Amino acid sequence: MPQDKGAIDIFGLLSDDTTESEKKKNREQLLAPTGVKELFKEGKININKYTCVGVQCKRCVDVCPTNALYWGSGEVGIIDDLCVYCGACVLNCMVDDCIKIERKRDNGVTEKFSKPKDVIMLQKTANTNKRIQRVQSVVMKPQDYYCKYPEAKLKPKTK
Repeated sequence: MPQDKGAIDIFGLLSDDTTESEKKKNREQLLAPTGVKELFKEGKININKYTCVGVQCKRCVDVCPTNALYWGSGEVGIIDDLCVYCGACVLNCMVDDCIKIERKRDNGVTEKFSKPKDVIMLQKTANTNKRIQRVQSVVMKPQDYYCKYPEAKLKPKTK
């Protein structure tokens, strides 16, 4: 059977016996068609097969942006090479502590969560920190202000 020149052998890209640089390159090729950015350096995902009620809902499979989660042989399966550790599956899971994610941010901070509340709080904290950094980059610090406008220094009140 003739093969399309633009086709990618995804199963060849999922091999475990490759070096880190090859894994990173293969991961980029796997994620490119999905349009999803890789936001975290590394991570782990685990699904507790005993508490999962995937037969009834399969919500995590439906919301996964990279199709890293799939339904197979009576349980939810994971393709680790496709997971970007975004937390969408945890947010939509109807059972707390069923899906556990551990991920590392670019600044080295490790985050662990397994409940929708945890994901929301982590996101809120990250967004708050971004806002604070944005404001600090725009607003002049008092010492810089006084250096630029020395006449604005407060003078002590005299009676």
